[in-house]
Amino acid sequence: MISSKTEYYHYLNQDKKALGIKPVGIAGKFMSYLSPNHIWKFQKTMRKLEYYTNCKNKSINKLYILYLRYRFKNVSLKLGFSIPINVFGPGLSIVHYGTIVINRNAKIGSNCRMHACVNIGASGGESGAPQIGDNVYIAPGAKIYGNIKIANNIAIGANAVVNKSCEQENVALAGVPAKPIGSVDIKKIIKHI
Repeated sequence: MISSKTEYYHYLNQDKKALGIKPVGIAGKFMSYLSPNHIWKFQKTMRKLEYYTNCKNKSINKLYILYLRYRFKNVSLKLGFSIPINVFGPGLSIVHYGTIVINRNAKIGSNCRMHACVNIGASGGESGAPQIGDNVYIAPGAKIYGNIKIANNIAIGANAVVNKSCEQENVALAGVPAKPIGSVDIKKIIKHI
């Protein structure tokens, strides 16, 4: 969770690295104006909202926070994302537009790479949601739910349904219900770590 301006810039830099966004010159800025990266716009807005909500939630800033929430909601609806603030650690990489639904009680560590049609939520009216470690790859269509814990360095396969904790690191989870199917070198999947 962002708790200072230094952390805010750290989160932005790690997200930019995870998305593969490199510094650009004047021509690149013009091209990004004509054809913007909407996922990067979403993540920048999310991080700014997190920073202002966590660190600057006083007096006149409350009006700016309302404006940021409005912008965040608009870009979220445009992309099909239902992602609350203060859930993801630094280094988030959302690969595609499309439906992504995350419960506000979920916590996901740094360097998460996630595809479309992912759902991370509570189970059957409970308030407990998944607590996911660092360096986790979540393939398209994965469903992760319940009061569970997922270890670091995990790859979750396409359309997997994860409803039980996995404390073992460096494994791939797949199937319905998901279970470990083998070991994985997460650095081959998440290239920026």
